[in-house]
Amino acid sequence: MPKIKTGRSSLTTILKTTTAAGLAAVLFAGALPAIVSPLHAEPVAVTAPQIPSFADVVDAVKPAVVSVRVESNVQPASSDDSNFSFNFGGRSFDDLPDDHPLKRFFREFGGPGNEARPGPRGQGPHGQGRLRPTSQGSGFFISEDGYIVTNNHVVDDGAAFVVVMDDGTELDAKLIGKDSRTDLAVLKVDKPDRKFTYVKFAEGDGARVGDWVVAVGNPFGLGGTVTAGIVSARGRDIGSGPYDDYLQIDAAVNRGNSGGPGFNLKGEVVGINTAIFSPSGGNVGIAFAIPAAVAKDVVADLMKDGSVSRGWLGVQIQPVSKDIAESLGLAEASGALVVAPQAGSPGEKAGIKQGDVVTAVNGEPVKDPRDLAKRIARFAPGSQVDVSLWRDGKATSVKVDLGSLPAEERAAAETPDQPENRAAPTEQALASLGLSVTPSEDGKGLSIVDIDPDSDAADKGIKTGEKITSVNNQQVSSAADVAKVIDQAKKEGRTRALFQIEAENGSRFVALPINQG
Repeated sequence: MPKIKTGRSSLTTILKTTTAAGLAAVLFAGALPAIVSPLHAEPVAVTAPQIPSFADVVDAVKPAVVSVRVESNVQPASSDDSNFSFNFGGRSFDDLPDDHPLKRFFREFGGPGNEARPGPRGQGPHGQGRLRPTSQGSGFFISEDGYIVTNNHVVDDGAAFVVVMDDGTELDAKLIGKDSRTDLAVLKVDKPDRKFTYVKFAEGDGARVGDWVVAVGNPFGLGGTVTAGIVSARGRDIGSGPYDDYLQIDAAVNRGNSGGPGFNLKGEVVGINTAIFSPSGGNVGIAFAIPAAVAKDVVADLMKDGSVSRGWLGVQIQPVSKDIAESLGLAEASGALVVAPQAGSPGEKAGIKQGDVVTAVNGEPVKDPRDLAKRIARFAPGSQVDVSLWRDGKATSVKVDLGSLPAEERAAAETPDQPENRAAPTEQALASLGLSVTPSEDGKGLSIVDIDPDSDAADKGIKTGEKITSVNNQQVSSAADVAKVIDQAKKEGRTRALFQIEAENGSRFVALPINQG
């Protein structure tokens, strides 16, 4: 194989040869062209439809968006010398010079020799706790006198708050109120001599699926970051609470964007960024925002009273599936099935019972448990509402004087202690259901001691160790009781029966098919 020369003389020869060959090709091709193109062409110009820009929106709203820095009390380590055992080359801690780096370190951050030194930022001596930055998020002004909206999870457990404005100005803020159920909080900056640029919530629903959204916030501490996307869905339930009703947006939202606003093209706030779906911890294009329609009422309450008052019914509820609707004789799978009323709750006092289905409130149909929770929460405590029920195959109603939702209390009945999971010698078979049961030790219900893995009961998630407490809202304590209730359901033309199952984490209803033979 021939070798390729790469020296200077070889390269020069190749260039000369190429130039000569090119010139010869032009000469032998005929006469030179009459017009020779210029060496420098004109810039490319493309005519395209006008592309909308978000720059005008951003210029208008950016001064109203702030970074929120949260500081919390952090207890330093104990200063008791007996808790420390240091040896530095045969010398103890006290033998070290006063200007030794380790002594300076422990005087600053806790440890021996720090008993009388005041902490930073005017805090007390060692042992009394110090303010340290613990979290950072976003927020926005909603009034010229300094009210700021952010997320509850941003400020929760904070002892001091600093807002950093778009121009870098840092201002101390105080917490006015917070609501964990909607993850909203309100801060206030007191500067009587200054009027702040602020934004307002969008009217009505605020945003439709497909509308543009411009998000402004403080992702990863990078204040004033702007991203854009669209509303990709509405009414998302992400399991964060009873009032979930999130906008799903596809704008790039990351850690630190929490509490920041999402704007429409009018510069109105349509949502408050509060959560992201992210297996990796970073943006993957799915974010969730509290809609303006929810936020503005909660924020108004927080500004007025520092808290949110909601009506309280006091019943544990679950969805009505098609199977459950069939077992109860309901025409459609809607409403909220009452698993249990809480003792002493407004619902119990009004006569709402286990197994009832709440179908409407003040004549307005209830779609599901989340819809019921939101409807009741809109009423003030003390309001009287008409609750429509489906009970024992018939429609009825009760009037309920709503109570006040207990602070941070779950609307679920307490679950009694469960008996040990063991089979008793008096097992009774419910062959048609694929279950083997035994009377429970407390005499209330039937403990499930065996289950056919190929049965409908197993497919519905029923497990050994759980307990059947009622069938079609009738208490049962033996297999014969179950058979009697099922026979009655067959006579009424039902194809399913409603079983109440009690487990360690609470009670639930499950509809199982019954043999019509």
